[in-house]
Amino acid sequence: MFFALITERMKSTLLFAPPHKRTSLITAFALFTLIASTSACKSGYPVAAKQNQEGREPRQVKTALAAQVEMERIVTVSGTFAAYDQATISTKVPGRLRTINVDLGSVVRRGQAIAELEQRDYQLRLQQAEAALAQARARLGLDPEGSDDSINPETTGTVRQARALLDEAKLKLDRSASLFQQGVISRAQLDASEAEYKVAQSRLQDAMEEIRNRQALILQRRSELEIARQQLTDTSIIAPFDGVVQERRANLGEYVSAASAIITLVRMDPLRFRAEVPERESRNVKIGQQVRVTVEGDSNIYTGLILRLSPSITAQNRVLIIEAEVRNNGQLRPGSFASAEIVAQDKDLALAVDRRAIVSFAGIDKVITIQEGKAAERPITIGRRTDRWVEVLSGLAAGEAVVLDPGNLQSGQPVNVVE
Repeated sequence: MFFALITERMKSTLLFAPPHKRTSLITAFALFTLIASTSACKSGYPVAAKQNQEGREPRQVKTALAAQVEMERIVTVSGTFAAYDQATISTKVPGRLRTINVDLGSVVRRGQAIAELEQRDYQLRLQQAEAALAQARARLGLDPEGSDDSINPETTGTVRQARALLDEAKLKLDRSASLFQQGVISRAQLDASEAEYKVAQSRLQDAMEEIRNRQALILQRRSELEIARQQLTDTSIIAPFDGVVQERRANLGEYVSAASAIITLVRMDPLRFRAEVPERESRNVKIGQQVRVTVEGDSNIYTGLILRLSPSITAQNRVLIIEAEVRNNGQLRPGSFASAEIVAQDKDLALAVDRRAIVSFAGIDKVITIQEGKAAERPITIGRRTDRWVEVLSGLAAGEAVVLDPGNLQSGQPVNVVE
């Protein structure tokens, strides 16, 4: 009666109100109507609910017991995928880029030719090095086209000539010494023979040193030849591992200097999953533990193993950096955000109930128990989940029966338990 009288007065006020006040009056009228209707509903609900429950037949329900079951102990983290390997492929030698065989997103294999420089200059350098080596071998008395650089210095013409002169000087010295003892020649002639012998010895030594110098020169020329060959080979830029081109950084016909970047290559399988584990959970995380990774928008679950742990906790945010290797089926990309479950313990006893017994509404989890033949709501705190079980952290004891698939079963409603 009171609400009706107020409503009629507000209607008349709205009818004769000035236009500039009509909007605020309409808002006040709507708010009043809402409060009135809500109050009316609340005032009649308990009686109606009570009458409804008293008139109901007992509902047939099935129950299950809360029990200790084996569950995995999980550490939940978030992280980012990173490429297993990432390299900027550069040139070793300067030159003009003749061909480039890849572009952004190209899949390459290890040993595949990515690009190639102009080779003519390096071919000429190779020919020059080959000619220099042949010349050095000929000066030593070897076949210019051979590959064996070993030689006995005594067999070379330079050493044989020097040794022949030494032998001649030795014979002359011996004759002079004999004639000097016989008084045929003077002392000055004997001294001249001794001087010639010493000069011949020096010439032999010089000849031996010259041969060694020529042997060293052959080694130098052969090294220069290998360098020339390697430079010719380096005009072809080869992929060092299987991967995908992330960025192309040079164009066809461009002159590039040594160490100029051509492409950026990333290895896509496996990927590195890097995550931060809170300090409170860091003691439960170890190398070799399994990781289950999920990515938003992808229903697949990717598995991997933790292979690397940071040796320290970061001082800024008190976390432990971990790194796991995850196999990639072609759907994952470096840089993607992902969530992961670290299986810290395979088998851990926990109090759990059948997941069909859980009722969740407005962020509150509860189960329905039976007390004196009637349903009774029991708020609980839940933890881990599996396909069948839900861990109960508080609010329930082991051995208590809970109703399965309660649906709209209300607290206080009579029930009958069936098998």
